[in-house]
Amino acid sequence: MSIRRKHSASSERSSHSDDFAATPRVQYADEGLATHSASTRPLAHEKETTRMDKFRAWFVSQARYSPARLALGIFALIIAVITGLLCLPFASVSTRSASFVDILFTAVSAVCVTGLTTVDTATHWTVFGQVVIAMGIMIGGLGVMTLASILGFAVSRHLGLTQRMLAAQETKSNGLGQITGLLKAVIATSLVGELLLFLVFLPRFLTMGKGVLHSLWEALFMAISVFNNAGFVILVGGLAPHVSDWWMLAPIALGTFTGAIGFPVIQDLARRWRTPQKWALHTKLTLSVYVSLIFIGAVLFALTEWTNPETLGALPVPSRILNALLSGVNTRSSGLSAVDVGVMRPQTHFVQDILMMIGGGSASTAGGVKVTTFAVLVLAVIAEARGDQDIETFGRRIAPSVVRLAVAVSLLGLAMVAVSVVILLSLTNYSLDTILFETISAFATVGLSTGITATLPPLAKYVLIALMFAGRTGSMTVAAALALRERSRVIRMPEERPIIG
Repeated sequence: MSIRRKHSASSERSSHSDDFAATPRVQYADEGLATHSASTRPLAHEKETTRMDKFRAWFVSQARYSPARLALGIFALIIAVITGLLCLPFASVSTRSASFVDILFTAVSAVCVTGLTTVDTATHWTVFGQVVIAMGIMIGGLGVMTLASILGFAVSRHLGLTQRMLAAQETKSNGLGQITGLLKAVIATSLVGELLLFLVFLPRFLTMGKGVLHSLWEALFMAISVFNNAGFVILVGGLAPHVSDWWMLAPIALGTFTGAIGFPVIQDLARRWRTPQKWALHTKLTLSVYVSLIFIGAVLFALTEWTNPETLGALPVPSRILNALLSGVNTRSSGLSAVDVGVMRPQTHFVQDILMMIGGGSASTAGGVKVTTFAVLVLAVIAEARGDQDIETFGRRIAPSVVRLAVAVSLLGLAMVAVSVVILLSLTNYSLDTILFETISAFATVGLSTGITATLPPLAKYVLIALMFAGRTGSMTVAAALALRERSRVIRMPEERPIIG
């Protein structure tokens, strides 16, 4: 990519106005050579700066014109590195390492912040292996929020002037694609959230009498896993021994909620927390729908499992309420549970299937089709039932293109789940209820499991690996790709209304 040096001032202004506003002007290779005379050579630090500028220019170009390829490539590269590190002999406790499919499964689950495991994280992996998994979780969580935000900016740049000005006003940003500032904000948000959770978990782990260093590591790992909605636990026995522990489960629910609402919402709340009326439409939709689904999920979980002696039935009332609230939050995000999912009733599994499929907020570490997609579909149904021409909420009108995009993302997600269910039913002897639950958990990157993951044949594990990767990257890339393909046609076909229903 190069830019001619001789051009008019107007063309220069127009070309740069469409670039990321707050990003420093990129110096391309031909310009860098032109600035130096034949007798002078650039210094070493100038060469490094030029390389960095070239990389930044390439990254910005990919984010704008090939966002789907960028997201897929970055995630695939991270997974390959984590897989290679987990293959090292000192990554596992036993002298014999796990099979390649189990190592790859763990790496994909960590980077895609899913939480499904085929080997026990607490007993199979050494401290080094657990550190590698924690690195995969952190990088994967940061990658999800960053890439999703970049994809959003890439899409927003293809909107009309009015929509772009409105977006800039709502986000209080001068440039819709400030890559450097975006990366710093995402990293700062993630680190602050993980630090706060670490400070909350540490006193609880110190009271378990496991030693200071051991407690520090377990608290740090738990903080990383919870904020990134990964669902990995290095506690022996998992969370089952803490089924009545408010000090353990309440921070898990709160940390999961914070990580699942998404970076754009957190940024908007941090800027305008005193003036809710000025929140962006995305923030209002995400919070209202997410909180509503928490209480709906908690109530339905309590109704279906209240008398089950293998889950809530054997617990005191405060513990039942605690685990019901935890289920309302974690069913759509982290997948952490203190009660055995495998012994829950089929109606509970079905309710959780729906909640997992909805997922969390956009540009977050949560999976699913996202709560805003679900909200747009519900609003479209309400508007159609009322006979309204426009879909309106919170004083804003939702464009028909957004509705089409929501329908496309939802149907593609359902199609991937349906195909995977058929394949897994053909490869195993498990019931439809169990396979459907496991498949949706993998696609929505939740991590809840009925306990069959480790017993699946290798080919079935590869299906879940592909599903986790597609579920993590697919919704982002498909939404961005479809939005970027929007075009206007000069000639439109005659309109006709087919019979619906």
